[in-house]
Formats: sequence, structure tokens, C-alpha cells
Amino acid sequence: MSQGVLDWVRSVLRGETTPPQPGGSPAPVSRKVAVLIYDPAVLAHGGQRLSEVMGWQNPLRLMQAYINDLRAASGGYANFQVVETQTLDSLPVKQDGFRYEVEGFLASLRASAGFHQPDEADYGRIISEYALNARVRSREIDEVWLFGPPYAGFFESRMVGPGAFFCNSEPLLTAEPGRRYVIMGFNYQRGVGEMLESFGHRVEFCMQRVYRRHLGDANLWERFTRVEKTHPGRAEVGTIHYAPNSEEDYDWGNQRLVWSRCDTWLHFPDLTGAPRQVDCRDWGSGDIRLHHLWWLEHLPRVSGQIQRVSTNWWEYLLDPNLIS
Repeated sequence: MSQGVLDWVRSVLRGETTPPQPGGSPAPVSRKVAVLIYDPAVLAHGGQRLSEVMGWQNPLRLMQAYINDLRAASGGYANFQVVETQTLDSLPVKQDGFRYEVEGFLASLRASAGFHQPDEADYGRIISEYALNARVRSREIDEVWLFGPPYAGFFESRMVGPGAFFCNSEPLLTAEPGRRYVIMGFNYQRGVGEMLESFGHRVEFCMQRVYRRHLGDANLWERFTRVEKTHPGRAEVGTIHYAPNSEEDYDWGNQRLVWSRCDTWLHFPDLTGAPRQVDCRDWGSGDIRLHHLWWLEHLPRVSGQIQRVSTNWWEYLLDPNLIS
């Protein structure tokens, strides 16, 4: 008997009479995104953008690679559609009203010193200036991506709206009616692997919230995240920082063999498969992007419900309004 059916039997005994309906791929969904790129022109360098002057990544290329990777990792389910992109000739305003002039910011970068504190960007000002709450409420957009340099003051992810909850940073609660949405913060000094890591932390906090009332074996998220270090002989897929055999954060290149049931998650909700020995070769031998793609590909994405939780976890990751 499959784990899915066993879970259903247990749910019936608890008085939950809705049977699971796992099986088949859910229909793809689109999510509309507004993108703000803080990448000012530098007059002393012929009007080149800050990212070009510093030899950093092209934000537009990063954005497209990120979209492609999430579509692939979700089996075609997650389709982010950028409906607006603004490249801004300024850096974001800080909480205390300070804003870097690009020349002074360049001087701090080159000296690795002199950066302003507090570092955090004024999210309220960004939300107000670009009418983000209203645009989400009207369904013109579903979420927002911010791109900036290091010391832009962005969180990797931040949830906004009525009932918003911690999502790798403190929520921004709003009193007016509307929808929850996520503002992602990306650093164009870095690569798409780091962008996927930011999304991975979004996954972790959303799924912790989804399963927060499920105890013991009913908490499938807790099972998904098991690693050899915390559950000897019982590793599964791990977390965004810890592969099944990791011994510390970011230890994605560890060569030791451990037993893991990671493969069973590719057949969810049937988790009865046998474990096998795995090491870093299974997830890219230490490459940040390859590990994160491997990890995301193991998230369940089949139609149905078990214990009143969708068997397509990507639903919750793309729409936090589905999380009670």
C-alpha cells in the first residue's frame, strides 16, 4: 500500500473524509512580475551602468536565466511573466532617508569601506512610489523583483500584505484589503545560483508555515528536509543550505557517501521506495546552481491533496494567499 493511501486512511480515522487525488501533472500557471533594477548610469564612465563599470552580471540576463530555471525545476508549472521592467538611474533610499550618489558609492566599493548604516532599504517608500499594493490588489502584478548592487539594502525575500508572515525577513503587514505578495531582492554582483538560493529560502519558510500544524510523520516538510547530520541513516532531500550528506552550511561538494531516500520524492506521494547511497555527484559536485536545481526538482508537484495539503507544493510557493 502506498504512503499516500496510508495517509488517507489515517485522515479518514481522524474524520477528514476528503480522499487524496494524487496523480498527473497540474496545469501550468503564470505569475506576473514587476521588476525594478537599481543600476544608475555613471557619467564619469561615459554613461555606462554601474553593473557594467564594475564588471558584474547583466540583470536582464540573470532575470531570464532565473525564469528558465524555475520553469524547468517545476516541470513547466511555474511560468513567471515579466510585465514591466524599469531600469532606474538611482540607488534605493535607506530607512533613514539616505541615498547614495553613484560616485560616492563607487568610492566605497573600491575602498571596501564607508558604507552607510542602517543598510536596509525603505520598503515602504518603494511600495508607495510604485503603487505596488494597489497593483497587486488589482491583479496587474503578482509579485515584485528588485535588482541592485551589494549594499542596496534588500532582503532576499519579504512578504507584504494582510496576514503576511515571516519569509526570510520580517513581514510588512498592511491593514487595507488586498493580497499577500513577495518582494524578491537580488544582487547583480552575484549569479543565478544565488537567486535560486533566495527562492529556496522562500520555499523553506512557506512550507514550514503550510505544515506548522502537522506533527510527527504527518509533517512531510520535516521529512523532506532531513539530512544525515541530524537524522543518521534517514536522510532525504535536505534543505537549500544542506545536501543529504552536508556537514555544514553550503557544503554541497561533500564526497562522503550516505544513505538517502531523495529519489522517492520524485514519485510523490508514494514515498515507499528504497534508499540509496548518494554523494555530491548527484547534485553537481559543489556547484551552487546545480544543487539548487536538483533540490527544487524534488519538490512535490502532482495534482491532489493529502491531509488537506496540496500535493503540488509549488502552488504555495507561487501564491502565498493559499497558505492559511
